[in-house]
Amino acid sequence: MIKPLADRVVVEPSAAEQVTASGIYIPDTAKEKPQRGKVVAVGTGTKEVTMEVKVGDVVLYGKYAGTEVAIDGVDYIIMRQSDILGII
Repeated sequence: MIKPLADRVVVEPSAAEQVTASGIYIPDTAKEKPQRGKVVAVGTGTKEVTMEVKVGDVVLYGKYAGTEVAIDGVDYIIMRQSDILGII
């Protein structure tokens, strides 16, 4: 498992929507990047930044936030806590 340093957070993105609310199926080429995910690891913070998110929180983040990595076939995003827009 990844152990993030300082004020970084590891997020597992939620799956992209397969069907719209009206029942229309979305092809893979038209799917948008998910902007929501579950926190799986949290760094210790810094003197200036105290960590407000915790493991298990579902968060919203910016479309282009963080760095995408794949570990053991699972996609994760490593981002700073400041890239997180809110906790759901």
